[in-house]
Amino acid sequence: MNQIPPPPDPRNEFERLEQLHQIGIALSKETDINRLLEAILVAAKNITNADGGTLYRVTDERALKFEIMRNDTLKIAMGGTTGVEIPFYPIGLYDKGGKPVTTMVACYAVHHDESVNIADAYTQEGFDFSGTKNFDKKTGYRSQSFLTVPMKNHENEIIGVLQLINAKNPVTSAVVPFSVADQHLAESLASQAAIALTNRLLIIHLQNLFESLINLINAAIDDKSPYTSGHCERVPVLTMLLAEGVNNVKVGPLKDFSLTDKDRYELKIAGLLHDCGKVTTPVHVVDKATKLETIYDRISTVDTRFEVIKRDAEIAMLNAKLAALEQGDPQAPGRLEREFELKLREIDEDREFLRFCNVGGELMQPANQERVKQISAKYCWCDVGGKESEFLSANELENLTIRAGTLTAAERQIINHHIEVTIQMLEALPWPKHLTNVPEYAGDHHERMDGKGYPRGLTRDQMSVQARVMGIADIFEALTARDRPYKKGKTLSESLTILGKFKLGGHIDPDLFDVFMWEKVYLTYAQQCMDPHQIDDVDLAKIPGYVPPPEK
Repeated sequence: MNQIPPPPDPRNEFERLEQLHQIGIALSKETDINRLLEAILVAAKNITNADGGTLYRVTDERALKFEIMRNDTLKIAMGGTTGVEIPFYPIGLYDKGGKPVTTMVACYAVHHDESVNIADAYTQEGFDFSGTKNFDKKTGYRSQSFLTVPMKNHENEIIGVLQLINAKNPVTSAVVPFSVADQHLAESLASQAAIALTNRLLIIHLQNLFESLINLINAAIDDKSPYTSGHCERVPVLTMLLAEGVNNVKVGPLKDFSLTDKDRYELKIAGLLHDCGKVTTPVHVVDKATKLETIYDRISTVDTRFEVIKRDAEIAMLNAKLAALEQGDPQAPGRLEREFELKLREIDEDREFLRFCNVGGELMQPANQERVKQISAKYCWCDVGGKESEFLSANELENLTIRAGTLTAAERQIINHHIEVTIQMLEALPWPKHLTNVPEYAGDHHERMDGKGYPRGLTRDQMSVQARVMGIADIFEALTARDRPYKKGKTLSESLTILGKFKLGGHIDPDLFDVFMWEKVYLTYAQQCMDPHQIDDVDLAKIPGYVPPPEK
């Protein structure tokens, strides 16, 4: 819809075409949506020498949403990177009856899929410019020439509208109509911009889909075990906090380490996927809260055996009393009852001891392990078939003498296998270039600096900084976690003490531990993710391996 004759244009058209070419290249490189939208409008203003303009996006609600507004004369800059919200409601493309709105220029351009070039809004007929005139009345501005161009994507769908106001003569600065050349350049720019915007939105949608699939995997793991849900959420948080600490540190061996936005995103994805292999780990192993727990806690079965032992002891005492009375021994019943009471006390003490041992701890003393074996050998019981059986089976004896935690060596291997599954799953995916390190970052977080980790036995020099960062995050989260079935969350000072010992023992990266302390990453994490009662005062002088930061 071109209602004006083409006025002479003193500008060099070749230069403007070259400018359009450079704009297209710049738009294709922009990755941030707000900056991209802003760049589109600013480029259109510059290439047509317009005083102002608005960029609208077509919404799912069939309306035009104000995204960017600029006016040089009025010094208006809204939307985009400005942080200033545009105070105008979206413009409906259809009325309440569902009929297309064509009295608004921007809506007309959408419905008719054509550009609208207006020389003077105040003399133009067929369009409703009452809003424009009210704006001019309030501001003292004079909105005169308009160029409105629809933006179509590669599927021929209109996704937005580019509207420019008041073209200016580059020599006199007088407001003039937009020329045909201006219109063609704006239309070409709108086409390039629509493709760039569509591509960026497609990438964002794919990223959202990808992250949603990751969350779906983690949700499946969480559904199997509520005890792992917090871990899958908190490790990525701590990983990124420590990574930013390393990026910010200005002293020490890691002062030259830096992260780009792509590096951050790659590490974030690795953090979210670091335990994806747990989707195959059996629930009864992941959730094993006590040493005898399988589908149920077998300590109840052991309790039943103790009750059988007590019943048999009582029957034996009663039979002995009856025999003594038949033999005319009046002193025997009292003595037998006292012996029975002592026997019951001994049985109850042994039962309570096994109950105590059933609760996993950090270190079971050898003496306690030996007593469990003695209790197992002390008693025997008869099953329902009258067959005499060992009081504790070999499996129960193995579990009740677990040195640390609640898992046997075989069960520990099952847990450890999750990282091998994680690596297999991640290495099977066709990662794009900017995410190629995800399998390595996620797969190496159980390795140790001294080569004693798993599954590959890598040493510090064989690992990336990012993988070492994730290793510390995984350990510290586990120490402070308050939602594990077999332990309480440790305090901040307790956790840092253990982490410091890990530094001295070659378990974790010493340089990263220093950054963890110097940048107070531990405190930031604690304030975000730990219970207040866990956050105690930390005496740095008492933390093993702590060294003050060097002078800058």
